[in-house]
Amino acid sequence: MEREKRHFDVIGQLATLRRYARSLVRNPVEAEDLVQDALLRAYEKRFTFRVGANLRTWLMAILHNTHIDQRRSARSRTAREDAARDMVELAAPAVQEDVVRLAQVRRAFAELPEEQREALHLVAVEELSYQEAADVLGIAVGTLMSRISRARARLRALEDGSREPARLRIVGGTDE
Repeated sequence: MEREKRHFDVIGQLATLRRYARSLVRNPVEAEDLVQDALLRAYEKRFTFRVGANLRTWLMAILHNTHIDQRRSARSRTAREDAARDMVELAAPAVQEDVVRLAQVRRAFAELPEEQREALHLVAVEELSYQEAADVLGIAVGTLMSRISRARARLRALEDGSREPARLRIVGGTDE
């Protein structure tokens, strides 16, 4: 056991790792973070170290690879942030009427009966096909289509200014 510890003397390599890390990142605080990350990886991969191999070289390779991984990650994060920033700049702020109208539509959607709201959400928001939505709800496609039709009629009624959807009339009969 004592012999194994001597072969894996990480503490004796700290000065070398810190110097190399400072050379890579040119910032003492970031260098310390890099060394910590590399040592954590080395600890996690300690079973891959071959007894008799050069510990210093092994640790410096881990430090180098950790540095490259961090740079790639930073570049990727920057690219995502730039893309998001570009998209935000393309978006125009909503005018007050649109904000109010969207709130009305949300409220009307929330007031739909649960079965209609579920059906309309799956098809209109989640973009499932009628068959997929019917399978999710465990109902027939015709039932799903009926629920969606009634939900849309209720939302159209809101658009027309009335709170109730148009009722069906019996042909040749009265409205009552």
